[in-house]
Amino acid sequence: MHAGVDRRSILIMRISTVVRTSPLSARRRGARHVIPVALVCGVLLAGTAACGSDGGRRNHAGAPGLNIPVASGSPNPGAVPRLPGIGSRMSKRVPADTRQAVVVYGDDQDSDESTVVLYERKANAWKLTGTWPAHNGRQGWTTDHHLDDERSPVGAFSLTDAGGSLEDPGSRLPYWYDDNAYAAMTEDGDEHVHDFDYVIAIDYNRLKGVAPFDWNRPEGVEKGGGIWLHLDHGDGTSACVTVPESGMKTLLSTLNPRLHPVVVMGDRDHLSA
Repeated sequence: MHAGVDRRSILIMRISTVVRTSPLSARRRGARHVIPVALVCGVLLAGTAACGSDGGRRNHAGAPGLNIPVASGSPNPGAVPRLPGIGSRMSKRVPADTRQAVVVYGDDQDSDESTVVLYERKANAWKLTGTWPAHNGRQGWTTDHHLDDERSPVGAFSLTDAGGSLEDPGSRLPYWYDDNAYAAMTEDGDEHVHDFDYVIAIDYNRLKGVAPFDWNRPEGVEKGGGIWLHLDHGDGTSACVTVPESGMKTLLSTLNPRLHPVVVMGDRDHLSA
């Protein structure tokens, strides 16, 4: 989720007050589909998708403070293995048929820094297959997300749709390409110009099976929406989770709808409860 920080002259309009008169069209693997409005992370961009100033760099070899192992299993062959660093409460929200999980380990409830780890379930254990430095909402995390609170929602959500302003790099998820709908309206050289080259929709308050920028909000506009995994720009967002380009390409080429991928996200205290 993105909103301007210091560029107050850039207009960002909420969907509750804007109706687009000419539909945009998205291309899903080459076919064009009509989409009513281009939403980016809960707001319609009429300007830059700015997300703050440059932040410091850290070593993200593993989730901060969790000492994550490379595998986690269960001694009971019939039990669903628990993801590393994930407590019983959050584990219950991961479907039993999930074989791939993207876990976002937030540093702290009020921090915008986190680590994204990709796990794949092999037999009765979770195997770590990738890890990247990441950012989340600039105000941290919340269990009751609302529009413009600048916090990412804590929870476990399915991952069903992807897209971007660049053509499909080999995504296994349905990929909705449109070089206009995802474009952050920035000037050349702006640090946010490539934010939405590749995105994966997080299924929070959205319809599944549609383009990530679809404007429908089943739980209402005030609950926010349009929350994505997308390219990192070095600091916090308004609710999205960002990873480097290499991470996005790996996720797109790895996440398989047949394996029912999910994202489990939150600060480490909520995740471990």
